[in-house]
Amino acid sequence: MKKSSRGFGLIEIMVALVLGLVVSMGIIQIFTASRGTFLNQNASARMQEDARFVLSKLVQELRMTGMYGCLGFSSYVPISPAIAWPAALDNPILWDNTNKTLTLVTSDVGTTGTSPTWTIVSDCQTSSQLYSGAKTPGTGQTAFPMRQLVYTLTGTNLTVKFGTTGTAQPLLQNVSAFAVSFGMAGSPLSYTSTITAASAADIRSVRISLTLQDPDGRVKNQQYNVVAYLRNRF
Repeated sequence: MKKSSRGFGLIEIMVALVLGLVVSMGIIQIFTASRGTFLNQNASARMQEDARFVLSKLVQELRMTGMYGCLGFSSYVPISPAIAWPAALDNPILWDNTNKTLTLVTSDVGTTGTSPTWTIVSDCQTSSQLYSGAKTPGTGQTAFPMRQLVYTLTGTNLTVKFGTTGTAQPLLQNVSAFAVSFGMAGSPLSYTSTITAASAADIRSVRISLTLQDPDGRVKNQQYNVVAYLRNRF
């Protein structure tokens, strides 16, 4: 006598489908949460890396402001084709809080960078001469290239241009705020965001604040701060 064969009933199939659906939804939720966490962390890391690059660049340039070669220029007399001392070199750091514009006159080490705004050529013993643009030093002389850099927050773009007549180049996007304050000489040291040509000589340190935003809205706005102490002013 043959035994009757039995398969899965409708109820058993429905229960199996529901269990499979629950497991699948759980896996999808775990995958979605993991992917969201990865995207958030990646966006935050990208913002941090961008801020670190720009702030480290600014700190290096700030620490080189006002370094005009190895000799003083208190009794400077230009010898053609050297040029007269420009007023811009009297104030190597200027900040326009209204227009969010930071102007720096900074020195570079070496002559392999972009074309300088000015070049000081000196024998570091008796004479120094200032030239417009690039200048090749002679025998026994050293060239000190200097660049005037203008950083401006335009919309959400931080731009930089070489000299006051140059073309602004985008440096960093998605910047929601750019602030600069100055540690002024005194006891105690006090910070202010208002600086003039007359008070620029009292600057001892510069605090820069950058606030970046995620264009995709995955993370909150992140603020990054750095303080640069100026050389030879303490």
